[in-house]
Order: sequence, then structure tokens, then C-alpha cells
Amino acid sequence: MTALAAVSAFTPSTRAPIGDLARWLGIDDRQLRVFRRFYGLGEVCLHPTGTLADLMLAAAGKLDALRGAEDRVRYVVQARTIEAVEPYPVSALREVCDALRLGHATAFTVTQHGCASGLLAVDLAGRLLAEDGDPDGLALVFAGEKAFTPGVQLIPETSVMGEGSAAVLVRHGGPSDRMLSYATRTYGQFHSGLYLTGELADEFRLRYFEYLAEVILAALHEAGLGLPDLDLVLPHNVNRYSWARVCRHLGFPEERVLLANVPSLGHCYSADPFINYTTAVETGRLRPGDRYLMASVGLGATFSAMVFEH
Repeated sequence: MTALAAVSAFTPSTRAPIGDLARWLGIDDRQLRVFRRFYGLGEVCLHPTGTLADLMLAAAGKLDALRGAEDRVRYVVQARTIEAVEPYPVSALREVCDALRLGHATAFTVTQHGCASGLLAVDLAGRLLAEDGDPDGLALVFAGEKAFTPGVQLIPETSVMGEGSAAVLVRHGGPSDRMLSYATRTYGQFHSGLYLTGELADEFRLRYFEYLAEVILAALHEAGLGLPDLDLVLPHNVNRYSWARVCRHLGFPEERVLLANVPSLGHCYSADPFINYTTAVETGRLRPGDRYLMASVGLGATFSAMVFEH
């Protein structure tokens, strides 16, 4: 059974109010008011002088469980939303592997599920470790990206991206943070993502909450659980309004969705659920035996949910 051996997160100290980014991102006054008043967005974390490799290394630097266990790492998986982030032959992933003395590990990137690729990477890492059959084997998953152009920092009418990152050490089996289930759904008719127009764009906005609720219920069903059994949801930080709608659709208490990072960090691509995990642990929101669910949505469009027992 796939389990999380350790999770760390890096959120840069620089904060940019979304109002200061409005001109750069092409956000008009109406959209800015919606972001602030209804979506709960205030500022985003940015690492102006840092590269993608710097973000990854900063998260790995806080992963105490990795130190001394480098030789046990079989796979290094980078979960990305953006397919092209650097010119060939530059490779942040290879740079990070070299810096962490992980050159022996098989390293690769997954991008197929957009901002839900972090959950895909964890599931894939667990499956690879199970197939290897080495009880001591580990996989290191990275999530989080640079918002390097307006086109990748703004989801119009939805969210503003931040530059937080996460490092996740995955193992096969273990006493805590065991993955109980993983459900994912891809609706290929929405493959245009940010460029959806007309009736398809309207349908996606209308069905978004239904699709996300459905995949949450599917993950719970696979785990043999119901909504009352769920202690906490660790969401993607797209905005507060979307989660309020999903909670109403499900009849689930909004206070059991960790939304504390939405106003201060923004939507940090596929790193959100893992950043929220570290917040939940640090603030005592997760206790031994608690069942929690990570959920993410990737434009394109993929809806994913993963249930764990802490």
C-alpha cells in the first residue's frame, strides 16, 4: 500500500498583493473585486530571484527524512502543470538530482493531469515501488512551479498562481499516512483548458462542481468510507468560492476544508494539497487515525481525489 513517508513545503517569504499584479496580469477592476470579495484571494507567494530548481531544492532541504536515505531513493518524479518550462538542454530535475546526490535514481516528469499531476505522481511512485518489491525503497516527488509569464500566472475569472513548492517522500507500506484510495476522471472534451470558448466553456463552469464532488465521492467509496468518516479535506487553493460550492453540493461542512492558505499563498499549481498537509500537521488539524482527502483539478480537464489515513 502506498504511503507518505514525509512531506515538506517551501513557501517563499515574498508576498505580492494581487492588486499589485493586476496590470501585469491584465486583471480589470471588476475581476479584482471578485477575486478579493468573493474568491478570498489576497496575495500570492513569489520567489523573484529563484529558479525552478531553487524551489525544488528549498522544499527538499526541509525534508529531514531524506537525509541519510538518499541511497534508498529509486525514483524522482517531478509533477508539473506546465509542459515546457526551460530550454533544452537545461533540466531543473537533473540539476536537483545532482545536488541531492540522487544521480542513481530514475528521474522523470509527469504533466498529463495539469494541477492534479501531484496526486498522479504519488500514485505512480507507489505503484513503481510496489512492483520493485524492495521494502526499503523510496520515491521522491516534487510539486510546484515558477509563474514566469502572465499566461501561466492567471487563470481568468478563477485564480492567481503562487510559487510555493513541496517535496514528498513516498514508500510502499508503512504505519501512517497510508493511501486508502485514488480516484481520477478526465473529461477530454475540455482539453483546450484556458482556451475554452462558447458552449464548452459554459459547460465546464457549470459542471466543475459536480465533477469535483463526484470524484471525491468515488475516492471515498473506493476507500470504504462516507463523507461523515472524513476528518479533513486538503484542497487545491484555487479559491474559497469554488470549495464553498462543492461543500454545498456534497452537504459537507466547509470548516473541514483547509482553506487558510488561499488568501496568502495563491494557487501553487500541483503543490497545494501537500502545502496544506504541512499546515494541517503544524496546526494540529491532523491527528493519528484521522482520514483525510487531497483533491485537485487540472485544466484539460482532470479531477482527482486521494484518501489517506494519518
